[in-house]
Amino acid sequence: MYRFLLSRQWVILTLLALLLIPTMIRLGFWQMHRYEERTARNDLVARALDADPVPVERLTAPGRRIGGEQRYRTVTAEGRFDTDREVVVRRRTNADDAIGYHVLTPFVLTDGRVLLVNRGWIPADGPSQTAFPRIPAPPRGAITVTGRLMPDETTAASGIKDLEGLPDRQIMLISSEREAARLDAEVLGGYVVLAEPKPAAGGPQLIGRPGDEDSALNFAYAVQWWLFAAAVPVGWWFLVRREVRDRTAAPDTAPGPAEPDPEPATL
Repeated sequence: MYRFLLSRQWVILTLLALLLIPTMIRLGFWQMHRYEERTARNDLVARALDADPVPVERLTAPGRRIGGEQRYRTVTAEGRFDTDREVVVRRRTNADDAIGYHVLTPFVLTDGRVLLVNRGWIPADGPSQTAFPRIPAPPRGAITVTGRLMPDETTAASGIKDLEGLPDRQIMLISSEREAARLDAEVLGGYVVLAEPKPAAGGPQLIGRPGDEDSALNFAYAVQWWLFAAAVPVGWWFLVRREVRDRTAAPDTAPGPAEPDPEPATL
């Protein structure tokens, strides 16, 4: 009754089902890992943003790498902006997905060391983006800034290529090590996304606080893939039973013995 399973069509169908089951199970585990990663990131961001501000010198120093526990922490710093040596970070978008720059300004601390401060987003002056844009100035003199501490940017983490041959005072990625060489100064590791003081009218747009990633969606996708994996053998068995039923119910069409021709009538 089940010899049809050895046919070419059913062998291919069975092998496809056997391939789909582990593939869907692995996709489910991948989505579950994404759920756990996003949940951990959301918890980290929430703890960091809820923590009390601390002086930036407590969390970073020249050459220090910013780790997960320091990322997004609110820090304060006292000093002054050095706008003569600020640069812009290319190909950055705002909340409306408009392309422009991030303004990266050295902030000279009271002890002479430098903290990189991302003052926010400004629009590009033209399509070429070769000329250095006009940047509204920050407050002058000694001030206190507050912002979120961030690690140096890398291509692996951001997906942004670090291009060479850029126009003067334009960069693709924020690197405290590279800026330390350019400025010939002791630069604290990482950089700060400015939150206070607020820019004056027409100044750079502050970068918004990081939001929660939708981890629940990954959890739903994981369950969905596992349900699909469970449905494959059920669907395969349903098709087999239907094939058996159809073959059993098919009428016997084999030809029987030939009937003799009728004898001709006699008068």
